[in-house]
Amino acid sequence: MTCAPEARDADFRSFVLSRWARLLRTAYLLTGHHHDAEDLAQLALAKAYAGWDRVTRAADPDAYVWRIMINAHRERIRRLRVPEWLTTRFPERSVRDRADHLLARDVLTGALQRLPPRQRAAVVLRYVEDRTETEVAALLGTRVGTVRSRAARGLEKLRADPAVRDLRVPEEGQEVAIRAGAQERPEVR
Repeated sequence: MTCAPEARDADFRSFVLSRWARLLRTAYLLTGHHHDAEDLAQLALAKAYAGWDRVTRAADPDAYVWRIMINAHRERIRRLRVPEWLTTRFPERSVRDRADHLLARDVLTGALQRLPPRQRAAVVLRYVEDRTETEVAALLGTRVGTVRSRAARGLEKLRADPAVRDLRVPEEGQEVAIRAGAQERPEVR
């Protein structure tokens, strides 16, 4: 059963408006570049629009669209012939932004980019998107145990990363040192 094109377009438009920020954030964390993230999110939404009837019939339309995005990201990585060097600085930038939260975000984004793609996807979907292990397994097309091991290995690598280990995040006028140990509590200074 198909609905009128106007109703279909309105339904899709409301879907996009309500999910664009989360979709773009996940795409950015997967790609590491703002422009690549926009391209990836737009590609996923274009594919979702083309099969909008299937998306709306799915048990979880959000998961369906996120799966489209993850598959598009996999295809994008497979097509890359020339290695890309991810950097947090553009050569033409002359003034460095001194905001601590931007620095922390850059450090964490850089650390995420150093993870292998499958571990990065597991960590981003599990801990940034706050999805359950079952949802992540369904999105990645793997078993729950595989998601657990990839996420655990990814977190272990993030904790071992010297840049993340020494990261200081300001919190209401205080500095909080984030330590590498999983059982240690943050030290407030």
